[in-house]
Amino acid sequence: MDNQENKDLFDLGSAPTDTDIDPFALDENELDFDTDDSATSEQQAQEPPKVEVPAKKADEKETKTEQTLDEKLPIFEYAGATENIDDTAKTFDELRIEKSADFPELEDGKRVSWTVEYGKITKTVTDPKGTSIGKIKVEIEGSKAFIDGLKKAKDKNPTCKVKPRVTAQSKGITAAYRGVFTNMEQAEAAGKIISIFPAKDGKVYEMRNTEMGRFVTPIVGCDLLSDVQAGFDSALPLIPMREVMAIISFFRFYMRNGSEQEALVNIYWDKQNREYVVDAPEQTVTKASVEGRENSDYINERYIHFMDIHSHNSMEAFFSPIDDKDEKATRLYTVIGRLDKYLPDVKTRISNGGKFQEIDPAEVFEMVARPFPDEWKNKVHFRASHGADKGFVLPTDGEVL
Repeated sequence: MDNQENKDLFDLGSAPTDTDIDPFALDENELDFDTDDSATSEQQAQEPPKVEVPAKKADEKETKTEQTLDEKLPIFEYAGATENIDDTAKTFDELRIEKSADFPELEDGKRVSWTVEYGKITKTVTDPKGTSIGKIKVEIEGSKAFIDGLKKAKDKNPTCKVKPRVTAQSKGITAAYRGVFTNMEQAEAAGKIISIFPAKDGKVYEMRNTEMGRFVTPIVGCDLLSDVQAGFDSALPLIPMREVMAIISFFRFYMRNGSEQEALVNIYWDKQNREYVVDAPEQTVTKASVEGRENSDYINERYIHFMDIHSHNSMEAFFSPIDDKDEKATRLYTVIGRLDKYLPDVKTRISNGGKFQEIDPAEVFEMVARPFPDEWKNKVHFRASHGADKGFVLPTDGEVL
């Protein structure tokens, strides 16, 4: 094929002007399939001028960061299980029905109450059937208490926890006229003849509705409530005795030359290495006080701040009003006193959000158990009472004289 034939193949028509035009160069103003040139010109004349879309401003990224809290899913938390709640439009009762397959105790909705814990806010759900999870979450996020608490909190991105609670267990025949509730408002809404509920003063109250009026009194003992004993069940091993002895030696160092200064150590659980770590933080001490600053190396997800221990030099071991004020964090606290004695005094307590309960130190500290000869046991004899005068008789095994 000669050059003339090639030219014929690619000739798409003559240009209306003397200017050479590239037939493959497309002008966006010419992408109109209307063959009426006058209509096209009129349409172009009526179209508004194109406005350039401005680039995203820097603060738009910041807005997205602020919305992260809104977008964060709430979690279902119960009996050690945690799971994201993907559909926040469902009601609390719909969530109960969904989870009752795994937790049969949630099957009876009348015995299940709900709370939402979000930051420092805890909200009771009064209408589980008619309230969506997302509604409560949004209400808390918009509350002044939540916003003010968030400004002061170290954690600026708290988790919204949705927690069910079985308020009453079946014991014999369940009476339809009575019930157990988390607060007085729920009891009033239920309209039972007899209602049991706790109050802010730490007491449990019984309310009875009669034709005469409403009676409310504190009660002690109720078959609808569980027997509970205050204390601490540790999920971690005992603190090794070698660590305890090192801490006592450290405290005794500041007893030298009559200075009797107090001192402080913190005990952490290393989740990665599965062991305790003892740290003496930066601190300012006197004979009657110690002010410490927690080591930032241990303020992360790897470590659990398990216990604070401070000394009382030659004073007895006790928790002072200053300790009560400072020891608000939920963990364990120990005071070691009478360090001038061979065996010092030790006091240990738990702080449950600033509510204290003393426990036996042996529940968290390892005891040294050394074997002794079996023949020693043959030298120990028993009698019925200290004043009994029956002579000295050797008992058989297990016999009490």
